Amino acid sequence: MKLNLIIFLCSLIICFNVNASNSDTVRIVLMAGQSNMGGAGNFDELNAETKLQLEELSERLHLLDKSNTVRPLSYGKSSFHLKKYGFENYFGPELFLGLTLAKEYPHQEFLFIKRSQGGTSLYGAWNPNWDSEKADVAENKAFKKNMKLCESHLTMIQNCIDSLRSNGKVPVIVGMYWMQGENDAAIEVCALAYKENLSNLIKHYRDYFELPNMPFIIGQINSTYGQFKDGPRIVRQSMEEVAAADQNTFIIKTSTDSTWSDFPKHFDNTHYNTEGQKRLGKAFAIELMNCL
Repeated sequence: MKLNLIIFLCSLIICFNVNASNSDTVRIVLMAGQSNMGGAGNFDELNAETKLQLEELSERLHLLDKSNTVRPLSYGKSSFHLKKYGFENYFGPELFLGLTLAKEYPHQEFLFIKRSQGGTSLYGAWNPNWDSEKADVAENKAFKKNMKLCESHLTMIQNCIDSLRSNGKVPVIVGMYWMQGENDAAIEVCALAYKENLSNLIKHYRDYFELPNMPFIIGQINSTYGQFKDGPRIVRQSMEEVAAADQNTFIIKTSTDSTWSDFPKHFDNTHYNTEGQKRLGKAFAIELMNCL
């Protein structure tokens, strides 16, 4: 019994001490949500120094997203962004999250495992207890009504962990980021259920990986679209209450001032622009570093 307790305590130290010296250790950061987690920062607007840093850190910073290919942390390409914003090379919060973590922990390797899908709901597609009737209510596109995003994200993570282990690596999950809620805020039944659904989601990820104290960091929404005008306030408040009730859950608070001076947005008043994504990534990193 005493030996088992010692082994358990040692495993906790390894899991949450990001400075532990092991060249085979890969620190895994989970990321999930909708379009603002996917990102709409313009990579071409970044300066040469930032792009050089990414190249120099290509052996220590990696990304796995819905392309299902682990690659050095960098930008993605999107015809949607080209059509809407006039640029094709985009990035999300993982870019400056990674750069900030790499600077703070110069000898560690990080892998960001991200699943994002624009215009999806925690009530529907992201619900860990997925239900076809709820998905039908919450998702406004036919192809999204059968999406089980929580399940697919967990499968992606588990497959990656298994692959790392088979290659002699030691994968350690250090935290999770959540940037989602705009679509739930647009529908009354979804908004009213958001607090319970978010608590269930956090518990589901922690239970799945047997990490009851895994840091979970929420990016607070500030959208105003949809027919249910009180929805954004309800979802924002739900996020704050969930964070306040759990010592290992944290929130990046945002302003509802339409100048978006804290985290700047594009002209659509929904998606964070280059500066907004830079600030969001750094804010996520600072919050995580406070936990480690």
